[in-house]
Amino acid sequence: MIDWERVTTLREEVGAEDFDEVVELFLEEVDAAIAELKAQETHNDLEERLHFLKGSALSLGFRQFSGLCQNGESAVANDPGAVVDIPEILASYENSRVIFLSEMSTKLAG
Repeated sequence: MIDWERVTTLREEVGAEDFDEVVELFLEEVDAAIAELKAQETHNDLEERLHFLKGSALSLGFRQFSGLCQNGESAVANDPGAVVDIPEILASYENSRVIFLSEMSTKLAG
């Protein structure tokens, strides 16, 4: 679900002292995008939203969530009327977020 190797690489790229701030910013931005997605009754900009979420997810190693966003983005790009399982995407983010936050210190120790 989480690509811990990617997370480790990101931590090395930004530095351990700035990593927590990067994680906080990521979670704030994605939480806001998720809240907007939940609040929308129609999804005229779904492809763009999923693209943003996919990129954000990839940067922090949320592999499963990113894959679902990619699938949805591709489906809508090919057929604007495509049905995308938004609840599955939302659930994946919530699960990924919980796992990430609960395992981060252990996985990045050392």
